[in-house]
Order: sequence, then C-alpha cells, then structure tokens
Amino acid sequence: MSLSLIGRSIAVSATLKLNETAAILRDKGEPVIHLGGGEPKTKAPMDALIAAAGLINSGEVRYTPADGIPALKKAIIRYTEEYYKRMVAPENVIASSGAKQAIMVALQAILNPQEEVIFPAPYWVSYTEMVKLCGAIPVPVFAEDGTFHPRLEDIEKRVTSYTKAIIINSPNNPTGAFYSEKFIADIVEFCEKKDIYLIMDDIYHRLIFDGKRPINCYSYAKNLTETSKLIVINGVSKQYAMTGFRIGWAVANRKLISAMTNIQAHQTSGPSAITQVAAVAAINGVQSCVDSLVLTLENNRNIMMDRLNAFTGVKATKPDGTFYCFADFSVYDKSSTKLANMLLDKVRVAVVPGIEFGMEGYLRLSTCGTVKDITEGIERIKWALDPDSPNELYIGERKLVRDWL
Repeated sequence: MSLSLIGRSIAVSATLKLNETAAILRDKGEPVIHLGGGEPKTKAPMDALIAAAGLINSGEVRYTPADGIPALKKAIIRYTEEYYKRMVAPENVIASSGAKQAIMVALQAILNPQEEVIFPAPYWVSYTEMVKLCGAIPVPVFAEDGTFHPRLEDIEKRVTSYTKAIIINSPNNPTGAFYSEKFIADIVEFCEKKDIYLIMDDIYHRLIFDGKRPINCYSYAKNLTETSKLIVINGVSKQYAMTGFRIGWAVANRKLISAMTNIQAHQTSGPSAITQVAAVAAINGVQSCVDSLVLTLENNRNIMMDRLNAFTGVKATKPDGTFYCFADFSVYDKSSTKLANMLLDKVRVAVVPGIEFGMEGYLRLSTCGTVKDITEGIERIKWALDPDSPNELYIGERKLVRDWL
C-alpha cells in the first residue's frame, strides 16, 4: 500500500491509544485502573446538559457557521473580557471542535513547509505531530537547569530564521508546572520583538492549585492591534469536564481568524450545534463547578504525591496545576514504554510513557480518578516494582504472585 510522506510519518496518539486499550480490557472484565487519562470524572455542568437536551428535543439541529454560532462567540468574548481583561470583536474569535482543532487550524494558517515551531519540553504529545502535519519542523526545548520550568535563554538558543511560532502551555501537560509571571512576560515581549507567533495553549489556565491565580498574557503585550501575532487557545473540555463535547476556541487578529475559518470550513464545517449551546451554558452559567473541580484535583494531587514519595528512587515534582503528575521511574526501568506496558500487563494499571512527551524514564500519572483509584493504583505499581513489597497481591478475589523481580 502506498501512503503519503505525512501518512507514514505521523505517529498514533499515545493517550488516545491508551484510552482504547484500557476500555477494551475493562469490557473484558479486567480490573483496570486508569491513571493515564486526561479526563475529569465529574459530570458536565447541569446548565450545559439541559441546554443540549433542549436543542435535541426541539429537533432543530442544523448546520452552524464555520467559526461558531453567534451565542458562543458572544460567550467567548465575555469570557475573554472576564479572565483576560481584553475586549475583542466577533471577528477575533473562532470556535472549533475542541482546542486541538483550534491549534491545528492556527498552525495550518501560519506555517509553510520546513518552518519551525518551538515549544518547551516535556510537551503535549500532539504538538510534534500537528506541526509535522503542516510539513513543518517541531523543535522541543529542554530547560538546561533540568527543571520543568523553561527559561527565555533556553528558547532563544533554538530560534532560527525558520522559527515561525512558539507554543506555551501553562499549567503544563504533562508536568503540571505553572510557568512564572516573569517567563510569560519575557516570552510575550520576545515574540513581539522577533515578530514570531506566540500560541498560548491556556486549556488548563484555571486549574491551578495552592491559591495561585491565572496569568494574563495580554498584560505584557505592547501590540494589541490587528497586527498582533498573539493567539490564545482555550476550551470547555478540562475546566468544565466536557471532554466529549469537543468545543474549543482561539482568539487572534482578524486576518488570521478569517484564514483559520476558511480552513476549518473545508475540514469539518462548523462545530456541532448541540455541543455549542452546551458550551454557551457552561461559560455563562454558575462557575462553582470549576472551583469544586480545582479542590478535588488539588486533594487528589496531594494524595498521589504522598504515595509517590513512599517509593524508593522515584522522583516526583509537585504539580502546580492540571491533573497530571510527571514522575521519574528510571530507577526501575530506563524505558518508559517497557515499564508502562509491564504495569498494564502485570497489575492492570494504565499510565502514559514519558517518552511520548519527550522525556524518557518518566511516567505521566493522572489525578482525574477517584481517591480509591489513585491509592489502589499506586499500591499496585509499588507492589509490581518495589522488591521489598510482599510477593503476593490480591486484586478483588484474584491472587497475583510476583515472579518478575
């Protein structure tokens, strides 16, 4: 079979593949604990569910504008004013089928083949493949001080005449690191000075812990005209636990939004009418659901850190936000893929290999699940890896005997 260069070069999404594998095992009755997902277990806001049901019951579910229905754009404008202190016009907004599509059409609108996109590592698994889908070159940048917090000087060293854009995701997937205000200010100023697009992937921007507050990138921008190359990405998936609704958006200059709309119109047309009205209700509704989710995730993070700190040799940096913990398990196996496969095979715990995020030896563990999932999942992992653990473990009525150490 003959495939295109792009078709041959794009890798499977590790996180989506893991979800599929875990679901298949569960369907077979296997006692899988999923510590790899990026999906809150809380229900979507009731306002969103009622709005979606109301439209379905009306029977008037039709095509929508390629850039989103007016009501959703109005809600996004209000959201941008409230959380970013920035007033934008409808022409500055595009609603997409998820924040992922918003990023994808932005990249397609700005990139030419062989141009480069820089992003700090560890990075979300899709950044590299999305850039390659545009025929461009992904350029991950590791902090030279070995932390999960990038510095401007680390990024400056990788900028070339081919650099077209920089992507910043804070709080970060997979590390949970919340980048400093100084770094955000520096990167905004740097991109304006170098005339480089800056894509702020803010999908987790309200899911931060320990009393920290979201950082507003617009506060440091000197150019707020229609020539600005600042692109802000957000959506309802994470903060409202509406992953399956697939609604995200981008705010940018009018010319870019127009080009993104044209591309999206030929890809998928407009986002679903049903999920758009649900997103409107979530954005405009009572926001206590977000506050409640933050409290739950912060508590889950603390529980997971306590359990991980009980491991000998595991190094886990306390996350500032999101629902991930990125821990160094290389003391047990240098290959994160081999380790993740072993944990799923032996003790039915699903985790994501760190190599998928650009860091070998690490595992991404999710705090999205219940306290029981977290405690039992880490207990199983410890039993599988720690030679000082008992040689037998019961999962339900099933007795496991460790014969691999």
